[in-house]
Amino acid sequence: MFDLSIWKLLVLALIGLVIFGPNELPRMIGQVGKGLRDLRRIADNAKNDLREGLGPEFRNFDFDDLNPKTFVRKHLMDDLEAAVNGPSATPGNGTQAVATRTATTPLLAPGETPPYDVEAT
Repeated sequence: MFDLSIWKLLVLALIGLVIFGPNELPRMIGQVGKGLRDLRRIADNAKNDLREGLGPEFRNFDFDDLNPKTFVRKHLMDDLEAAVNGPSATPGNGTQAVATRTATTPLLAPGETPPYDVEAT
């Protein structure tokens, strides 16, 4: 999620050591860890309460679908890919569909006017 390597963690520890000092740093790290655990517990409880409130119809509801990026990829890009490449297209990568469509579109010669589409305007 944050893509923290060992070097980045060492730099963060060094900055924390300079800012908080060697006596306060362990206490601060403990407080941050406790806060993150509490936040995760609150989020899990909220998800469970929401599932219980929605009822059995939404038993298989995936909360990742609420992420806008996942929603767009699942509902829009897969449909676009299926429309361009046909129903046998593999879902999940809508950018290939756009690239395929662009590659098959004929290019205009220099000075040639594009065709007029009444329905598009």
